[in-house]
Amino acid sequence: MDQQQGWTVEAVQKLTEMARERVPVAAMSLALKRPIEAVRAKLSELGITPVES
Repeated sequence: MDQQQGWTVEAVQKLTEMARERVPVAAMSLALKRPIEAVRAKLSELGITPVES
């Protein structure tokens, strides 16, 4: 498994803001330039239920 970049405070804030706006995971992935799996994992870690497209 290759090393993925860590999550910055800014990236987490953007992620939570998009989740609050009910942005689909695929769109979050593109906006944050991260794999969908990484976005889903971070949302889960934060206790946020993602919106699937």
